Amino acid sequence: MVDAGEAARWLQLNAPRGGPDELSLLVTRAAPAIGATEVVIYLADYTQSSLVPLLGAGLVRDELTIETTLAGRAFTNLDVQRAAETPDRLWVPLLLGCERLGVLEVVSPDAGDAAMDVPAWELAVNIAQVLVNRRLYGDVVERMRRRLPMQVAAEIVWGLLPPLTFATDELVITAILEPCYDVGGDIFDYALNGDVLSVGLFDTCGHGIKASTLASLVVSAYRNARRSGLDLADTATSIDRWVHSEHPGSFATALLAELDRRTGQLRIINAGHPGAMLLRDGKAIRELPGPTALPLGLGYLSAGAPRVHQEELHPGDRILAYTDGITDAKSADGERFGLDRLVDFVGRALNDGLPSPETMRRLVRAVLAYQDDQLDDDATAMFLEWRPPHLPLAHLSRLGVPQG
Repeated sequence: MVDAGEAARWLQLNAPRGGPDELSLLVTRAAPAIGATEVVIYLADYTQSSLVPLLGAGLVRDELTIETTLAGRAFTNLDVQRAAETPDRLWVPLLLGCERLGVLEVVSPDAGDAAMDVPAWELAVNIAQVLVNRRLYGDVVERMRRRLPMQVAAEIVWGLLPPLTFATDELVITAILEPCYDVGGDIFDYALNGDVLSVGLFDTCGHGIKASTLASLVVSAYRNARRSGLDLADTATSIDRWVHSEHPGSFATALLAELDRRTGQLRIINAGHPGAMLLRDGKAIRELPGPTALPLGLGYLSAGAPRVHQEELHPGDRILAYTDGITDAKSADGERFGLDRLVDFVGRALNDGLPSPETMRRLVRAVLAYQDDQLDDDATAMFLEWRPPHLPLAHLSRLGVPQG
């Protein structure tokens, strides 16, 4: 008898007794509760180009590419995948909320039966929760996700980042950054407090450790101001003063925004940053006004306070924000990737119905390919989508998560 609840209870009770290295064994022991003979965790590597198996308990599996495999399709499309030639297995997205962690391979004589989908989903949800809770107590998950050595500057940045994707009934925010093993100056943060989503995207000057330590200060000052209850303009001023005080002569460009998830009212400060794009019905409507302030750290050069721009979003509107590493990427003949190519790429992805996280993943892959996989600068992109509150669970239906 299939009992995903029993598997979930068993995992929750037994996971605290072992270390992160024993996750594979725990999952294997939970498999019979849903009628499976094997359950294997695959995690996306940092570049989101491969799915790496978390092995143990005598399991043998190969690394899988995201672009060309059924497992990769489950990851990109966020739905259950199965094939006629392998009727004994199915692939389930491994999600924490709406953040993509990888996929789950479920091997069962009943894998071809659609009735397996719901218990497999439920098991995947519980495995994701256990995985995220336990991975902090060891390095096994971090090591397996790294396909190249990570530089210290990148270690600093990744240690400060929030989950790459977050969603509620009314909004979705997702971001991605490259080069993931050598990023230093780009960083972002967000927080939902009540009905207001606060978002910050920053690009610090310089490269390497100097850039990442400045990024650490910037995002910490942003969180401190936000948690102290400062409004948007005072938040920008506070970060500016900290940068000028601790890193004189340095600066960071930034987009600081607040979105009311009930009304769609967007308030934004552009501190010397590339302008965010407003997209509606899959098309770029316009670039939001900016800059409305000097880069953070250079505010002493201006007598005025940062100016806040206000925008009333329509249901389904999206905001595309990015750092100049995206548009400044150059082809072999020196042509910039540019804003037009960026907007065209995102528009086509939206019209194809891709989930927002997959749109961001493919965008960064396209930018990397455009510059022959060698970026000269950090490249970060962020997507913010607002949905009206009368469309319940809108993000879940788009992400393919079963409801009920």
